[in-house]
Amino acid sequence: MKRIAHLSDFHFGRVDSRVVAPLVNAVWEIRPDLVVLSGDFVQRGVPAEFEQARDFIAQLPEPRLIVPGNHDLPYSNLWSRFTIGLRWYQQYITSDLEPFYQDDEMVALGINTARKWPVRGGRINELQMHHVEQRLAGLNPNFVRVLVTHHPFSLSESYHRRELVGRARVAMGRFAQSIDILLAGHMHVGHAGRTAVRYQIPGNAAIFVQAGTATSTRERGEPNSFNLLRITRDSVEVERHHWSTAAEEFRCASCECFPLDRTRPPKPQDPPEQAVEVVYPEPTSSPSSPYPAADPG
Repeated sequence: MKRIAHLSDFHFGRVDSRVVAPLVNAVWEIRPDLVVLSGDFVQRGVPAEFEQARDFIAQLPEPRLIVPGNHDLPYSNLWSRFTIGLRWYQQYITSDLEPFYQDDEMVALGINTARKWPVRGGRINELQMHHVEQRLAGLNPNFVRVLVTHHPFSLSESYHRRELVGRARVAMGRFAQSIDILLAGHMHVGHAGRTAVRYQIPGNAAIFVQAGTATSTRERGEPNSFNLLRITRDSVEVERHHWSTAAEEFRCASCECFPLDRTRPPKPQDPPEQAVEVVYPEPTSSPSSPYPAADPG
């Protein structure tokens, strides 16, 4: 069994300082095989915030797999956003925008979905899809395969498709059958489910796992949290740990278990499956908008 600690959306520059040290302690206590950090380390994307984020990350166990989020580019100054891009992220956090991890039972790879424009939105491009396919080619078919992004490829049916990463449908048609678990953040709400609910692809049974915000004060209806994934060759257990103000510690709040379908993709000479996305009606309430339109960041 392998353990992944999945943390996301830290937003240094706008954190609840009470939760930072207990979060570090909680992650060490679960003894993860891998720590996954899925973006938005800072709030405004300025060096002082990145310094705080860097110091926090240094306290976490290794190995770590890290991807950027949309807030990790300069957020308020569009000139800096286009001229600096992810330069400060790469200076303070990691220079690797295509991280990869492999052990004796699983592989995990990360993709940068943050873009200079639009500010909130994300996207996966053709080169990145090809990179995923190349990385997975020739690997032991028994490995559990994990893809990490900031922006999600799938969400529950209560969310509109505009909340997904750009070109999600195309990407899912390309490699959904090759990926077992999709880890993401961005929404500030924890959730897990099967991609087959949204995407009608023969043999598709990937599991998507959303992390809430680990340290930010910008909560979206739930307390600060992180995920613990217990992974075997046949199943993944997703345990959510929520911050308890009364106890001043992170505690297990819920646990779900999903069987893993080890269906693998067709042979290279066969055409890839076409993903048919189920388009859900616009909800009357607004669970799909974690950032109010008037909120600049």
